[in-house]
Amino acid sequence: MKVLAIDTSNYPLGIALIDDNQVIGEYITNIKKNHSVRVMPAIQTLCKECDVKPAELEKIIVAEGPGSYTGVRIGVTIAKTLAWTLQIPLVGVSSLEVLAASAARYFPGYVAPLFDARRGQIYTGLYRFKNGSLETVKQDQLVLSADWAEHLKELSEPVLFVGNDLPIHKEALAEIMGDQARFAHSTENNPRPGELAHLGMYREPVDVHTFVPNYIRLAEAEAKWLEGKKENEAK
Repeated sequence: MKVLAIDTSNYPLGIALIDDNQVIGEYITNIKKNHSVRVMPAIQTLCKECDVKPAELEKIIVAEGPGSYTGVRIGVTIAKTLAWTLQIPLVGVSSLEVLAASAARYFPGYVAPLFDARRGQIYTGLYRFKNGSLETVKQDQLVLSADWAEHLKELSEPVLFVGNDLPIHKEALAEIMGDQARFAHSTENNPRPGELAHLGMYREPVDVHTFVPNYIRLAEAEAKWLEGKKENEAK
């Protein structure tokens, strides 16, 4: 089975091609550049290098969020368009789950991937490898990093934190958890699109027309609009 995986949910842009269980190509960058103008050329380049024609693809897998609202929307829109055009299944996978899988395979404990959500908040979840596969221990959520650290401290086990936004929250996490907090090496902080492809390869497909990103919370502009609307209705 030839699978194309797409992740534009944060600064890293990741594209992967898998043929059965073999990763035949990966493209990863971690730079502040517009995904909307880069993702299709990246897909075309990778397919050309790997001698894979679009008609040979059998499934599209996309990182569905959380993350950057614009980034998540770009990836999901392109994935839906490709799946609909090629008439092949579409699968969505948590962006946090992808990040956890990229670092957790050889860590003998809990793994907490995180993306910064501003104002001391993070998008995070809790995972661990068990019997050769990644297991979700705590569902993805939006939480204050300090509250998350207090909660994880109760587990009394090492927790590996991973993500490019670690420098923003590392001090707060370490202050509360001490040696129980472990931090991934910088080479592990980019989510691997090859892991994304493997995670989604055998999952049930979603409906292309109704599938939407998982933002976890409303975009700030939309939240303010709804708040303003309620205030006007109350007058």
